Amino acid sequence: MKAQIVSFHCVLKDKMGNLISSTFNRDVITQGTDCGQVPKGFVDALGDLKKGEKRKISLTAGQAYGFYDPELVLQVPRRSISQGQSLKVDDQVYAQAKNGQNRLFRVTQTEQNLITLDANHPLAGRDLVYFIETTEVRDATSEEISEAFLKVPSRLLH
Repeated sequence: MKAQIVSFHCVLKDKMGNLISSTFNRDVITQGTDCGQVPKGFVDALGDLKKGEKRKISLTAGQAYGFYDPELVLQVPRRSISQGQSLKVDDQVYAQAKNGQNRLFRVTQTEQNLITLDANHPLAGRDLVYFIETTEVRDATSEEISEAFLKVPSRLLH
């Protein structure tokens, strides 16, 4: 399968049909990336597209953003985080996980003196269905393919 650069409209729903997002994605390479932000199964399913083609891509939670891991949830005192007093739900902050690694956490709950932080991807544990319609498709250049393979993986949300 040849690497392509595709642009497409995408509607993302969960398995029950609830709308999660609707976006336009421009210049996505169909192989060689492993950035942690887009499930590999989704990128793999983009292969051999034609302009104007519509495709439904279904991914289980394991194929998408993984299963929800309660070990990636921390409850910490506000004072233990430098910007703790100003944090609100959905803010993001780097903090030390239980395993000692610094990770990106999302604030999921705030109380007067405590903050709940979650390092799970917001879509972890959910089966996803992508409905795409391509607007542009072209073969990737060797330079674009090389660049995609050189990108440093960012697994902060896994």
